[in-house]
Amino acid sequence: METYFKELDTQLFFFVNHQLANVVFDYLCPLLRNKFTWIPFYVAATVYIFIKFSYKAFWLIGASALTVLLADQISSSFIKPFFERLRPCNEPMIRAQVRLLVKCGIGYSFVSSHAANHFGLAALFIFFFKKKYLTLALLFWASSIAFAQVYVGVHYPFDVLVGGAIGFAIGSLLAWSIQLLSIKA
Repeated sequence: METYFKELDTQLFFFVNHQLANVVFDYLCPLLRNKFTWIPFYVAATVYIFIKFSYKAFWLIGASALTVLLADQISSSFIKPFFERLRPCNEPMIRAQVRLLVKCGIGYSFVSSHAANHFGLAALFIFFFKKKYLTLALLFWASSIAFAQVYVGVHYPFDVLVGGAIGFAIGSLLAWSIQLLSIKA
């Protein structure tokens, strides 16, 4: 069963990394996964949160930081060392075939911390803002970053799917905890 999932994951990886290859994605995907690309978004979101929630914004900003901290540490410090799955760009059997558009990195692949972090934030913000258009935009944002991880050659699809699910669970749990504590913004 494990072999089946690895083979399926590798096939899906090559579909995204090769079959979907085009000049637009070649330009966009490295940008989407670059943490510096999102600084203006994070600044704008922070300003918006302070305008919308006033002094209660500190709870949401704190919850955002805690979401990223937990998602990142759980994925990077616990799950990746446990599974020790090589990134596709470091996997000896396939690395020569990988279209690598960014630096490969030396860390493990399973699970994607990028996906965990961004889906965690998306879940937290979805809970607090409760706007359908914003829900769709946040899910598209997190999904785009996760997709880019596969497209540029540094993660398998299951890495980003499971990472996204873990992050979404963490963000949802923190949002639920804040509501339970009656600190809801």
